[in-house]
Amino acid sequence: MPRAIWSGSISFGLVNIPVRLYPAISEKTVRFNQLDRRNGARIKMRRTNAETGEEVEWGDIVKGYEVSKGRYVTVSDDELAAFTPEITHTIDLECFVDLDEIDPIYFDGGYHVAPVNAAKPYALLVEAMEAANKVAIAKFVMRSKQYLAALRPRDGALLLSMMVYADELNSTEEISEFDSLSSVRADAREVAMAQQLIDSLSEPFDPELFHDDYREKVLDLIDRKAAGEVVSLDVTPAPSAEKVVDLMAALEASVAAAKQARARHPTAAGADDVPSSAVEVTDDDGDAGAATPAAKRPAAKRKSA
Repeated sequence: MPRAIWSGSISFGLVNIPVRLYPAISEKTVRFNQLDRRNGARIKMRRTNAETGEEVEWGDIVKGYEVSKGRYVTVSDDELAAFTPEITHTIDLECFVDLDEIDPIYFDGGYHVAPVNAAKPYALLVEAMEAANKVAIAKFVMRSKQYLAALRPRDGALLLSMMVYADELNSTEEISEFDSLSSVRADAREVAMAQQLIDSLSEPFDPELFHDDYREKVLDLIDRKAAGEVVSLDVTPAPSAEKVVDLMAALEASVAAAKQARARHPTAAGADDVPSSAVEVTDDDGDAGAATPAAKRPAAKRKSA
């Protein structure tokens, strides 16, 4: 069972609903420790002075912000304390908006919001939000930092999705590769064929069909080696991309492959038989793009270790 990471209340007008936040996501990844190959001992990291090489004690470490190359402004904990948000232990609902108005790029992690001896007002808020088809934009303080969040009903409960602030987003204007798009005009036939390919590969979203193949294979390798098995793995080189000058030909071939796969496997949506390698397409300017069929879907879901 996940542990509560925050407790407080939802401030909804004059109504306060005591709640706790529980992580809605448990990230699963394979973590390794660094070892000395000579005796298998753990490697310890030391805090050292970049100029003298001497180890530095925690008491001698201060916070510094680099304002120019090699020039730092130090800030003390007492100075930062003056700006620390007041810990109110409330999730203040600022306004209600339509979920479709929020670009998913703003979301960053989620938490289950559980009621604490306040089932009735909690259920009332959930039902009212579901009826209005609205989500709440909220602010709250956790661990001395103020967060922006979206509070929304999901499966009869409330889910709090952490959000980033607008000035934390990186603009596409800062990425030079996007400049070439302004001069590109797609042919109507190509657009129609691309839409047909999308239709051929469209199906209801089932999150259970997607899982981390890499993590599962690494865990299997670890299990085999821990059992004393001598493992020999062949690394298959990545296939070279096939150069195709005609974009329409690539799209037509992709649509045909998708249709044939669906005909053979109507319940699997055809993803297993669509070629998994990307077909590289070069336009008149010599820029490479990719007409990439749907990723190959695994046949079975392995339980997490």
